[in-house]
Amino acid sequence: MARAIDPPSLAPPKGYANGLLMEPGQILFVAGQIGWDRESTLVSDQLTPQFEQALRNVVDVVTAAGGTPEHIGRFTIYVTDKKRYLAETKAIGGVYRALMGKHYPAMALVEVADLLEDGALVEIEATAVIPRPA
Repeated sequence: MARAIDPPSLAPPKGYANGLLMEPGQILFVAGQIGWDRESTLVSDQLTPQFEQALRNVVDVVTAAGGTPEHIGRFTIYVTDKKRYLAETKAIGGVYRALMGKHYPAMALVEVADLLEDGALVEIEATAVIPRPA
Protein backbone atom coordinates (compact mmCIF):
# COMPACT_ATOMS: atom_id res chain seq x y z
CA MET A 1 0.00 0.00 0.00
CA ALA A 2 2.72 2.49 0.98
CA ARG A 3 6.45 2.40 0.37
CA ALA A 4 8.90 4.76 2.05
CA ILE A 5 11.20 6.59 -0.36
CA ASP A 6 14.41 7.42 1.48
CA PRO A 7 17.23 7.86 -1.04
CA PRO A 8 20.77 7.19 0.16
CA SER A 9 21.71 10.74 -0.84
CA LEU A 10 19.65 12.05 2.11
CA ALA A 11 20.23 11.62 5.83
CA PRO A 12 18.17 8.76 7.27
CA PRO A 13 14.88 10.15 8.62
CA LYS A 14 13.94 9.75 12.25
CA GLY A 15 10.21 9.36 12.88
CA TYR A 16 9.08 10.24 9.35
CA ALA A 17 9.65 9.27 5.71
CA ASN A 18 11.31 11.59 3.20
CA GLY A 19 8.69 10.44 0.73
CA LEU A 20 5.86 7.93 0.76
CA LEU A 21 4.68 6.28 -2.46
CA MET A 22 1.00 5.39 -2.12
CA GLU A 23 -0.91 2.90 -4.26
CA PRO A 24 -3.76 4.24 -6.40
CA GLY A 25 -6.90 5.18 -4.54
CA GLN A 26 -8.98 8.17 -3.55
CA ILE A 27 -7.09 11.22 -2.26
CA LEU A 28 -8.41 12.64 1.00
CA PHE A 29 -7.29 16.09 2.11
CA VAL A 30 -7.81 16.54 5.85
CA ALA A 31 -8.24 20.14 6.99
CA GLY A 32 -6.08 21.39 9.83
CA GLN A 33 -7.26 19.83 13.08
CA ILE A 34 -6.59 21.29 16.50
CA GLY A 35 -6.87 19.81 19.98
CA TRP A 36 -10.56 20.34 20.49
CA ASP A 37 -13.41 17.94 21.06
CA ARG A 38 -16.87 17.53 19.56
CA GLU A 39 -18.08 20.64 21.42
CA SER A 40 -15.23 22.77 19.97
CA THR A 41 -13.57 22.96 23.38
CA LEU A 42 -9.81 22.60 23.69
CA VAL A 43 -9.07 19.47 25.73
CA SER A 44 -6.22 21.14 27.64
CA ASP A 45 -3.98 24.17 27.75
CA GLN A 46 -0.98 21.82 27.42
CA LEU A 47 0.73 20.82 24.17
CA THR A 48 0.82 17.01 24.43
CA PRO A 49 -2.91 16.55 25.17
CA GLN A 50 -3.75 19.01 22.39
CA PHE A 51 -1.44 17.10 20.01
CA GLU A 52 -3.14 13.82 20.95
CA GLN A 53 -6.62 15.22 20.31
CA ALA A 54 -5.59 16.91 17.05
CA LEU A 55 -4.05 13.67 15.78
CA ARG A 56 -7.09 11.71 16.96
CA ASN A 57 -9.29 14.15 14.99
CA VAL A 58 -7.20 13.56 11.85
CA VAL A 59 -7.40 9.79 12.27
CA ASP A 60 -11.18 10.05 12.82
CA VAL A 61 -11.60 11.89 9.50
CA VAL A 62 -9.50 9.26 7.71
CA THR A 63 -11.48 6.45 9.35
CA ALA A 64 -14.81 8.08 8.42
CA ALA A 65 -13.61 8.09 4.79
CA GLY A 66 -12.95 4.33 4.96
CA GLY A 67 -9.23 4.46 5.67
CA THR A 68 -6.84 3.62 8.47
CA PRO A 69 -3.83 5.52 9.84
CA GLU A 70 -1.61 3.61 7.41
CA HIS A 71 -3.35 5.37 4.52
CA ILE A 72 -2.02 8.77 5.64
CA GLY A 73 0.78 9.84 3.32
CA ARG A 74 1.60 13.32 4.61
CA PHE A 75 1.29 15.48 7.72
CA THR A 76 2.00 19.15 8.20
CA ILE A 77 2.21 19.98 11.90
CA TYR A 78 1.98 23.62 12.94
CA VAL A 79 3.11 24.55 16.46
CA THR A 80 3.20 27.89 18.22
CA ASP A 81 6.37 27.02 20.16
CA LYS A 82 9.05 24.79 18.61
CA LYS A 83 11.08 24.65 21.82
CA ARG A 84 8.06 23.43 23.76
CA TYR A 85 7.43 20.79 21.08
CA LEU A 86 11.04 19.60 21.30
CA ALA A 87 10.87 19.50 25.11
CA GLU A 88 7.79 17.26 24.89
CA THR A 89 9.02 15.07 22.03
CA LYS A 90 9.12 11.89 24.12
CA ALA A 91 5.51 12.29 25.34
CA ILE A 92 4.32 13.36 21.88
CA GLY A 93 6.08 10.33 20.37
CA GLY A 94 4.22 8.02 22.76
CA VAL A 95 0.89 9.58 21.82
CA TYR A 96 1.81 9.36 18.13
CA ARG A 97 2.69 5.64 18.30
CA ALA A 98 -0.50 4.88 20.26
CA LEU A 99 -2.59 6.31 17.41
CA MET A 100 -0.39 5.68 14.36
CA GLY A 101 1.63 2.61 15.29
CA LYS A 102 4.93 2.45 13.43
CA HIS A 103 3.59 4.20 10.33
CA TYR A 104 5.61 7.34 9.58
CA PRO A 105 4.36 9.43 6.65
CA ALA A 106 6.19 12.33 5.08
CA MET A 107 6.02 15.16 7.63
CA ALA A 108 6.85 18.80 8.08
CA LEU A 109 6.87 20.74 11.35
CA VAL A 110 6.31 24.48 11.07
CA GLU A 111 6.51 27.01 13.89
CA VAL A 112 3.89 29.75 13.51
CA ALA A 113 3.25 32.95 15.45
CA ASP A 114 -0.32 31.95 16.28
CA LEU A 115 -3.22 29.74 15.22
CA LEU A 116 -6.75 30.84 14.39
CA GLU A 117 -8.39 29.52 17.57
CA ASP A 118 -7.31 31.21 20.80
CA GLY A 119 -5.39 28.79 23.01
CA ALA A 120 -4.60 26.31 20.24
CA LEU A 121 -0.95 25.21 20.44
CA VAL A 122 -0.86 22.73 17.56
CA GLU A 123 -2.69 22.11 14.29
CA ILE A 124 -2.25 19.04 12.07
CA GLU A 125 -3.31 18.69 8.45
CA ALA A 126 -2.96 15.54 6.41
CA THR A 127 -3.28 13.93 3.02
CA ALA A 128 -4.34 10.30 2.76
CA VAL A 129 -4.91 7.85 -0.07
CA ILE A 130 -7.95 5.74 0.69
CA PRO A 131 -8.38 2.47 -1.26
CA ARG A 132 -11.41 2.37 -3.51
CA PRO A 133 -14.15 0.08 -2.21
CA ALA A 134 -14.12 -3.36 -3.84
